[in-house]
Amino acid sequence: MDADLVFALKLADLADEVTLARFLSDDLKIERKPDTTHVTDADHAAELVIRSAILERFPSDAILGEEFGAEGDSGRRWIIDPIDGTANFMRGIPIWATLIGLERDGVVDIGVVSAPAMPRRWWAARGEGAYCDGRRLSVSGVADISDAQLCYADFPWWEAFGLGEQFLALVNAVWRTRGFGDFWQHMLVAEGAADIAVEPIVNLWDLAAIQPIIEEAGGRFSDHSGVPTPAGGNAVSSNGLLHEAVLAILKKQ
Repeated sequence: MDADLVFALKLADLADEVTLARFLSDDLKIERKPDTTHVTDADHAAELVIRSAILERFPSDAILGEEFGAEGDSGRRWIIDPIDGTANFMRGIPIWATLIGLERDGVVDIGVVSAPAMPRRWWAARGEGAYCDGRRLSVSGVADISDAQLCYADFPWWEAFGLGEQFLALVNAVWRTRGFGDFWQHMLVAEGAADIAVEPIVNLWDLAAIQPIIEEAGGRFSDHSGVPTPAGGNAVSSNGLLHEAVLAILKKQ
């Protein structure tokens, strides 16, 4: 196993200890950030414990985290979302996860998604496959979009960014839809349980860990223009067979 993946899994262990201890806590501290999204004391604590462990082990590595921003300048950059699904976390819904990605020379090679309240963990390293709790993952073989299961984030966001019409066209093109959202929709694609996952607006730290897991499971990951990057501001995950059909629908004006 890639040594950096081994370390990333240890980072996830550290984060899980922090987040599980705060989940369903009566004294959870919740604030609103300037962008109106929520943040809890668990988000802050989890990111700090990850940052501390990285800097102790790899003091020259760069770090980008949702809560405490960027530090360092290196060909190795750790990209962290301490709790993806904070709204679920603070409402007692167990669908939330810590996302840890490692970008090496501009490519995210390592991804760990740890959802201890579910409890499930997914991971991947380039060239080594993608796994969930030790089981190797493979995307579905669904080749016709009319047979596909689509997962998506909040519908109002699609309308807010002028993509409501395209999103509804995609909904009408597939067999079945489920609004799982956040990290889980992408992990369902990696598992072959869903065929497509789409997001209208999203940040780098929400996607960095996800890209290698999707791709190592045999799928395809890109922004809405088809560029295979977690930094495009939006995202499509698919089994690969359906990707061009999804992009064509989302590009329609």
